[in-house]
Amino acid sequence: MDKITQDTITSLNHFYPAAAAVLTVRSGGRMNAMACAWHSALSFAPPLYGVLVSAKRFSYQLIVDAGAFAVNFLPYEKAEMIARVGRNSGRDVDKFAVLSIGVESQPDALAPILQDAYAAYECLLSARHPCGDHDLFVGEVVKMHLSPRAFSEEGVLDVSRVRPALYLGADRYATTSPEKPLHLRGKLP
Repeated sequence: MDKITQDTITSLNHFYPAAAAVLTVRSGGRMNAMACAWHSALSFAPPLYGVLVSAKRFSYQLIVDAGAFAVNFLPYEKAEMIARVGRNSGRDVDKFAVLSIGVESQPDALAPILQDAYAAYECLLSARHPCGDHDLFVGEVVKMHLSPRAFSEEGVLDVSRVRPALYLGADRYATTSPEKPLHLRGKLP
């Protein structure tokens, strides 16, 4: 494949698509939700999940204060809500009220768990690391909230039942095809 070389880095959208997530947090009577494209599992034992958040974001200080957050994974049908959560600041508006975002009734949850999420991780903040213009918040996953109908017996997302919201960068979203995914096993000879 032909390539061009760039010395000036203006975006890092080339690793997408990636599952879009909505990070939620609750602190001091305030709840917030933010779109999060930079996130990843970090460890199985203990179960760690990382999210990158800019200090400019309203959620940043809420996470620091709460010492916890949740990562919610939503279907493609909720892509517009994900985009709106990402375009508006919780400093200015109660996103849950304005966007009619439903929250599970779980008073013991560390952070809001979204009703429309097919999976959500409740995370207790275990570390924070500066990474350029973002901080990596490392959370220990203390509870998982899963919609059983969304997953196969092996725990793999069944894209014939749930179409995940995939972020392409630049405020664009896509999803998977309902075709049966390839299941490749085996090692190189």
